[in-house]
Amino acid sequence: MTSRRQFCLASVCLALSGRAWGAEPYPVTHSAAEWRRLLTPEQFEILREAGTEAPWSSPLLNEHRQGRFACAGCATPAFDSRSKFESGTGWPSFTAALPQAVQERGDDSLGMERTEVRCATCGGHLGHVFDDGPQPTGLRYCMNGAAFTFRPV
Repeated sequence: MTSRRQFCLASVCLALSGRAWGAEPYPVTHSAAEWRRLLTPEQFEILREAGTEAPWSSPLLNEHRQGRFACAGCATPAFDSRSKFESGTGWPSFTAALPQAVQERGDDSLGMERTEVRCATCGGHLGHVFDDGPQPTGLRYCMNGAAFTFRPV
């Protein structure tokens, strides 16, 4: 028989493990095998395994046309080109995300405290946001170019 204390402890552990592994229900979901079929190996590593592309490797780093940057996993527009700026970091950077397009949460991996940015529609890892960006927001959304597609307007 399970005691009340054991039940409460198990409930807390289950809740925390769900949060840690991204168990939130997203409107777009696929199995790992389906994601592998839908994405390139690099996109899968970044979007589904929270990887990071090599700096200066993304063609989107030099994308300067007007348009929208959308999640490569589900096509949700996440950033407008008007918020893009040259951060000198080697990754596409933005001052703001589109409303309700991304989710942010603490990330203490690699021994650092950062804020991870995920697609609000499919939960794909997009990059991180830092508070060292230019005005008007003071934010620098440092994104993996391989996590996006670009649609000019």
